[in-house]
Amino acid sequence: MIRTLLSLLLAAGTIASAQINKTPRELEEVGVDEKLGTVVDGSLEFVAENGRPVPLRSYLNQGRPVILNFVYYSCPMLCSMVLNGVTSSIRELSWTPGKEYEILTISFDPRETHELAAAKKQAYLASFDRPAPGWHFFADNNDSARKLANQVGYKYRWDKTRQQYAHSAALIMLTPDGKVARYLYGIKYKAFDLRLGLTEAAQGRMQGTKMEQMLLYCFQYDPNARSYVMTARNIMRAGGAMTVLILGVTLMRLWRRDREQYS
Repeated sequence: MIRTLLSLLLAAGTIASAQINKTPRELEEVGVDEKLGTVVDGSLEFVAENGRPVPLRSYLNQGRPVILNFVYYSCPMLCSMVLNGVTSSIRELSWTPGKEYEILTISFDPRETHELAAAKKQAYLASFDRPAPGWHFFADNNDSARKLANQVGYKYRWDKTRQQYAHSAALIMLTPDGKVARYLYGIKYKAFDLRLGLTEAAQGRMQGTKMEQMLLYCFQYDPNARSYVMTARNIMRAGGAMTVLILGVTLMRLWRRDREQYS
């Protein structure tokens, strides 16, 4: 009898463990598979706020990095939180969408129209403190959203039971020529992380490059922390280089002063 009870307990424990380790169905086929270095297809077309088709390449090779933001405009919660996080973060930057970088907010719901995209754009730009001509809101066109999402590793699925999309929250940064450079996760984005991510994606072609490149040298992206963190070795190197520079300037001044005294 005892042996039978022990066997039942072991079997129950095994089943419970399997249930705990099993990924919930709602999260299957959802998330991000990072594809750093992948070049996106610039020929993919979307529907702009004015109803006109626009190819992705219109925003590439313009000397500015691009932020991809996948949403669906009728999302009951998460997408609004992501868009609010983007608005809050870029408000803290001195850079302006359309001048130093571009933002492409793309609906992956093929049922949503450009009128809905235009309404969303108007609502979010109204909460922004300055003009942002480079923040674009697109509707899907011929399944281009899914094709682009697949290229950058952004996964989502339609939940028939809940009648809504299951998806993750992430920003994907592209280099000016359309290469995947960085992923930022969550619903809130530190302005510091966004600034360094844009600088990294821009490959040093943004304004203020000397300061930003110095920060980028001292801070590196940590995929575990999903944020930029200080790198002690690089800070020591930068500090050593600065020390040598200061010492060199000081010695030069002393040499000039002594030369003037004895000349």
